[in-house]
Amino acid sequence: TNLVRFLVASALYRDGLNTLFAVGGLYAAGTFGMSFEEILIFAIGLNVTAGLGAAGFAFVDDKIGSKRTVIISLAGLLGLGLAILLVSAKTVFMALALGLGIFIGPAQAASRTLAARLATPGMTAQTYGLYAFTGKSVAFLGPLAFALATSAFDSQRAGIATILIFWLAGLVLLMKVRER
Repeated sequence: TNLVRFLVASALYRDGLNTLFAVGGLYAAGTFGMSFEEILIFAIGLNVTAGLGAAGFAFVDDKIGSKRTVIISLAGLLGLGLAILLVSAKTVFMALALGLGIFIGPAQAASRTLAARLATPGMTAQTYGLYAFTGKSVAFLGPLAFALATSAFDSQRAGIATILIFWLAGLVLLMKVRER
């Protein structure tokens, strides 16, 4: 059904996001030589841009709908994520990664709104429970894919590329969801 399709799609792209949160610091340190202090400051900046993105895109969500907002967010994540894979300068990486934050916030917030919009009347709490359950049920896949790709190719860039695959798979499935 429509809700099941959304739950699977969102579980995939949310696992990509959660993997990014889990390994982003490792990537910054291992690939760009960032110190612990730089990563902490960078993480704060990323949270600020995510908050700004969530607040700014709230108006977009109201205007064009949650599904389209998530699609725009995933497209932004994919574009910036691909660029991040290709850069070698730390300052360019940091600028692009802070840009990711602009799309992280609305991807998460609009997904929760979309879950509510897709819920059968009177079943909103159950829908949120399923939303949380599907996310937790696949939470190991992203870190596992990151670890396997990093090990197989001896490259954290290959590991980070797997995150883009989760975002893309979620986006493709989300395109088939009908929003009321």
